[in-house]
Amino acid sequence: MANMAGPVLWDEQQPKLRLVGIARLAEMGEACDSGHNVEFATIPCRSLLNRVVSKMALPFAWSINPYRGCEFACKYCYARYAHKYMEKDPADFERKIYVKEHAAWLLQQELRKVAADEGIAIGTATDPYQPVERRQKLTRGVLEVLARSNGHKIGIVTKSNLILRDVELLQRIAERNTLRLHLTVTTTDTPLARKLEPRAPRPDLRLEAVRRLRAAGLDTGVLCCPVLPRITDSHENLDAVVLAAKQVDACFISANPVYFSESSLAVFMPFMREQFPQHLPYYEARFSAEHPYVTKLYADQLRAKFLALCRKHGMLRRDEYEEWHPPVVQ
Repeated sequence: MANMAGPVLWDEQQPKLRLVGIARLAEMGEACDSGHNVEFATIPCRSLLNRVVSKMALPFAWSINPYRGCEFACKYCYARYAHKYMEKDPADFERKIYVKEHAAWLLQQELRKVAADEGIAIGTATDPYQPVERRQKLTRGVLEVLARSNGHKIGIVTKSNLILRDVELLQRIAERNTLRLHLTVTTTDTPLARKLEPRAPRPDLRLEAVRRLRAAGLDTGVLCCPVLPRITDSHENLDAVVLAAKQVDACFISANPVYFSESSLAVFMPFMREQFPQHLPYYEARFSAEHPYVTKLYADQLRAKFLALCRKHGMLRRDEYEEWHPPVVQ
């Protein structure tokens, strides 16, 4: 039991483990939906806004994730660690999705504690527009609250063209706040994307969403994240993504190398063994729970390669766009 993240108590009256904390809350949830080999349940939630604590220089201080778990089943997903706190297997991240109760109401109560210069990121650990959102509409409820707010810096990250459902609502938010939208496109190669992100919308659908969001006057960029060594880091793949971003009028583009949590490795390594066995020795030698990042040399080389491609196609990187178009706090 040493590897478990949360406290687990032994019930002296019954010879079995008694769950506590968020693991207990997860077990208390009620079935609320159904899907293809996916279970959905509600989960009691005391807070929707999460204060971000990170050693990295992130452009936001708060995060919002309306769901726990994500149906898109991206093989590299670092956020699988979130299910560990509920005593769930890493593979359950896409099989057991939890719907946070009273999400919009909670945000309405909490929003006042966010300072004007503190950014809010939606979708840092789960896609806010995964398929269940069509029915549950938690993200839409969150956006309706933000549309009544003023002077906030808000960012949304998604792999889904479902975001187009909320164009008018996003426009209302942008009128009174600084809003930046990010569509993740790791590759324009659809068969490869199907392997890496099996249940996410096709790359061309995401790129078309960028085009339509830009046509609606919304600041929208492309995230080529994460970049996977020897799988998506070729000159041809990165060049195609940057060019595609340019062709749909994206405001900016960004690329970052992969990071593996211990939980994500538990899913990713078997996937590599099945789909890319020729690269498995490299990944086994490079990544572990103790070494979750690429080397500095690799990161520097990727940054230089990506910068050259941005210059080639006349695209701004996200940091350049932020520098030239700083958020306006009203």
